Amino acid sequence: MTARLSDYDYDLPRELIAQRPLQRREDSRMMVLHRDRQTIDHCQFHELKKFLRAGDLLVLNDTRVLPARRFSDDGVVEFLFLEHLGPKRWKCLVKPGRKMRVGAAARINGVTLRVEEITDGGARIVTLDEDIDPYAGGSMPLPPYINRLSDEKDAARYQTVFANAAGAIAAPTAGLHFTPEILSELPHTFVTLHVGPGTFLPVQSDNIAEHRMHSEHFSISPEVARRINDARRIIAVGTTTVRTLESARGADGKVQAQEGATDLFIYPPYEFRMVDVLLTNFHLPRSTLVMLVSAFASREFLLRAYEEAIRQRYRFYSYGDCMLIL
Repeated sequence: MTARLSDYDYDLPRELIAQRPLQRREDSRMMVLHRDRQTIDHCQFHELKKFLRAGDLLVLNDTRVLPARRFSDDGVVEFLFLEHLGPKRWKCLVKPGRKMRVGAAARINGVTLRVEEITDGGARIVTLDEDIDPYAGGSMPLPPYINRLSDEKDAARYQTVFANAAGAIAAPTAGLHFTPEILSELPHTFVTLHVGPGTFLPVQSDNIAEHRMHSEHFSISPEVARRINDARRIIAVGTTTVRTLESARGADGKVQAQEGATDLFIYPPYEFRMVDVLLTNFHLPRSTLVMLVSAFASREFLLRAYEEAIRQRYRFYSYGDCMLIL
């Protein structure tokens, strides 16, 4: 177990950061990690079914990504609309921040936005001249490591085929590999966790135990909770699903149906109680996501797998390949 931020670092050639999705979702590669014998296999995502057993249940996050990115009419300021706080009031992230200090203004579609407040985390509370829907005409909030503006293809591909409940500003990317056909052949159910701005924030403290996660809303229906508790083995699709399930565990050891919020930060030596298998993408160095996966697979094994993925020229991050940890 290590709590040093530098112990979750690795060097990635920039050309391995996937800038666009593959033509077909199901063509992603899938690295398979066997924790019991510490071995690695190289497979394709469409082979997932062969790793399942009777009584298994896949649990996926059905949040829908909002078209939350807008630009000022002069193209100078980028806004990421996070939350509607009330009539004519929104919480946003802005870039560049120096252009939008308290009192500064910009216009979107002729409507003036003015900065009322800057939060401790750097978000802007803005007031609008008119109460408009900023998501109408917005674009997909692609992660900063994708070095281009989003386009019409991203509107479909930076969204899972099963996306349902609108509320996220980042995709649950492990779910992007599934097609309706593949999903129909696998026993599955859905929870919802709306991925928030914390997914973009780096860990600043060298002692990772000092890091604090932003709270994110989640929901689990009674029927979904029953299916999860009846399953022999839970295959969590993505880190957001892991955090939802681990947060929803009750004192009796079962998942409780609920609507709530979680700021659970999972890092070694966390003991998993609800998740048996994890399907996940490859994550940024020093990120809370790579720490969560390190807790599940062990840091040493995971970093060895990442080294192998780099040698084998896997595609990394949101539009990249995936990893199945057994």
